[in-house]
Amino acid sequence: MKEDCMKEDCMKEDGMKKNGIKKVWLMFVSAITLLMITTTPGSAAENFSEGKQYQKLDRPAAAEQQVIEFFSFYCPHCYQFDKIYGVSQAVEKILPPGVKMTRYHVQFLGLFGKELTQAWAVATVLGIEDKISPLIFEAVQKTETIKSPDDIRNIFIKTGVSGTEYDAALNSFVVKSLVSQQVKTAENFKLRGVPAMFVNGNYMIINEGMETELMDDYAKRYADVVSFLINKK
Repeated sequence: MKEDCMKEDCMKEDGMKKNGIKKVWLMFVSAITLLMITTTPGSAAENFSEGKQYQKLDRPAAAEQQVIEFFSFYCPHCYQFDKIYGVSQAVEKILPPGVKMTRYHVQFLGLFGKELTQAWAVATVLGIEDKISPLIFEAVQKTETIKSPDDIRNIFIKTGVSGTEYDAALNSFVVKSLVSQQVKTAENFKLRGVPAMFVNGNYMIINEGMETELMDDYAKRYADVVSFLINKK
């Protein structure tokens, strides 16, 4: 089962046509539903195993405990991951004090992948990620109304950010630095698809490994695996 949006897919075609989006959407919903219904639940942390729920990477652990999630507004799986199942929110709730979860947008998917990565950096700097995220997902995944960089800018204006404020942030050093950081971090992890979540710099969650009978339990199961890895020695 394919549960992520791959970089190679974008190399073949920058834009997403309506029929393509609908087809991928239906395939994903069918696949994830089948997974949730047919697999067996696991509850204890000791049932989590390398190669099933997570993969250990051939790289050193981060200096500090951390969780990094990569996503794209062009990825229908990312929309489901965040807005339908609430995985990101579930993970944030279980993080111990002092452990930060960082969400990075990737620019290798979609016609305006680069511009949306810049926009995410602007939203992060302005502290309005929760306001911007659902609006951009809606514009990309459902209404398909992002036809130019100005359409992205207008989404920020709808949330109360002035055009002048948006432009200033977009061209600021801090936003440009954050954009560079997002791109560099994705390259360092050799990221090929999204959604993807990494724990402590050397563990990657396997999205297909979340065994649960109920779809509502998917986010909790995911968060349990993250919690297990954060404390894994």
